[in-house]
Amino acid sequence: MWLFYTAAGLVSGIISGMGIGGGAVLIPALTILFGTGQREAQNMNLLYFIPTAAIALVTHQNKGNIEKKGLSSLIIFGLAGAALGALLAGWLDAGLLRKGFGVFLLGMAVYTYNSGESKRSVS
Repeated sequence: MWLFYTAAGLVSGIISGMGIGGGAVLIPALTILFGTGQREAQNMNLLYFIPTAAIALVTHQNKGNIEKKGLSSLIIFGLAGAALGALLAGWLDAGLLRKGFGVFLLGMAVYTYNSGESKRSVS
């Protein structure tokens, strides 16, 4: 079983390092493959995110890949949104959280597919 956790952590870490968000892999892996409850998987993802985001942040900062314009507004309102989201997650049914997360991932997949991101060159 540890091998599956290792693989899920590695894949999620690679995706996190790319700035995509490892939770898109980690949460479904924990819930579908390991039978973890939705609320617990989301909480594990939050704890997992802290060190992986710190490493990605330092790496991207060293490469000059961070746009600082508007960053303080993003941080302030992101913190407010995180507090609101945490309260909502505590009140909502776990099944509704799971469905909402699935709809979110599906919507992001459709958006990404239709946005033509894959057709643009990466420098």
